[in-house]
Amino acid sequence: MKKNSNALPLALIFCLFFLWAISSNLLPTMIRQLMKTCELNTFEASFTETAYWLAYFIFPIPIAMYMKRYSYKSGIILGLLIAAFGGLLFFPAAIFKEYWAYLCIFFIIATGMCFLETAANPYVTSLGNPDTAPRRLNLAQSFNGLGAFISAMFLSKLVLSGNHYTRETLPTDIPGGWEGYIQMETDAMKLPYLILALVLIVIAVIFVFSKLPKIKEGTHLEGVEAKGEKLINFSVLKRSHLRWGVIAQFFYNGGQTAINSLFLVYCCTYAGIEESTATTFFGLYMLAFLSGRWIGTLLMVKFRPQDMLLVYAIINVLLCGVVITYGGMTGLYAMLAISFFMSIMYPTQFSLALKGLGSNTKSGSAFLVMAIVGNACLPQLTAYFMHANAQMYYLAYIIPMICFAFCAYYGWKGYKIID
Repeated sequence: MKKNSNALPLALIFCLFFLWAISSNLLPTMIRQLMKTCELNTFEASFTETAYWLAYFIFPIPIAMYMKRYSYKSGIILGLLIAAFGGLLFFPAAIFKEYWAYLCIFFIIATGMCFLETAANPYVTSLGNPDTAPRRLNLAQSFNGLGAFISAMFLSKLVLSGNHYTRETLPTDIPGGWEGYIQMETDAMKLPYLILALVLIVIAVIFVFSKLPKIKEGTHLEGVEAKGEKLINFSVLKRSHLRWGVIAQFFYNGGQTAINSLFLVYCCTYAGIEESTATTFFGLYMLAFLSGRWIGTLLMVKFRPQDMLLVYAIINVLLCGVVITYGGMTGLYAMLAISFFMSIMYPTQFSLALKGLGSNTKSGSAFLVMAIVGNACLPQLTAYFMHANAQMYYLAYIIPMICFAFCAYYGWKGYKIID
């Protein structure tokens, strides 16, 4: 297939990176909002992340089996529709106003997004020259950074009103009293998910009528059943560079989400910033992430991806040390820098781990996506330490520091294909 014939399929796949970034990067805003509407503390609200990312642990293997049997395209369309259905459920949830209902919705949305991520990452690495796969995946993930920026800078402002009252501090002139205030804050959560659901449906329709090239995996095309070949191959984990890649992805995802999900809480509760200003800082945080993705993609023309991964991870270990040492506004500015240097880690580790897997690419992709379960436990551990030691909240950032140390090891030795 000629290079220019890959342009349209890649453009469509790049849209998926943008969409799941919108979904996942609304979570920090929702954590802050659910602390109001459901009267939760930081630790309780952090289970929003658990509900979302738990789907990424449960479903990648069934999804990989489904796509092995059928195709990337069918998996993408099904995922888009499942996620859209979850977004529309925010309307009945606004009537119940129960935390468990929101957790179920986030789980459903994440299930749909899991289809997209399990398909899109290996598809991008396979659609072109294997030697440029890390650079191609970083380019694709740049659209993920764009979605994260839009979610943080603009959609968060649709949800967060800037007011955070308790029953005791509620002004007497609020229409409907406490119930009226809670209903107003609850209704604010519906609009971003309505927009997201409609966009997902439109993109699903476009995929239905689009022609995506089938990828050759090993000796056969995707969706063509190879005789005697398993739908999911657990033995692929014997490949050390994949195994270490799964470990590195577990810690990277946990460390990134620990910082992302608690960013607004850190700003408002510990750095003393107003909610409206905090959302602007969150937008700058994601802008740093987006800039890092673009700049990192350009730098990979001259530098090896594994070398950049090692250097960026070491820098983030040091920056976490700044947060731990100083906290406050100094720690907040350090987090902006951390966001820049986190930017290339996920796609670089993903592409390095899939290298040379051939017909086991979907299986390898499933295990790498499952590693996102780090998001379902490490941020909660960080939130617990912040909540339990409010006077020394900054010490909780030892956890992301350890996570980045594992990423540094993968860029140093773990990526090497030795078996």
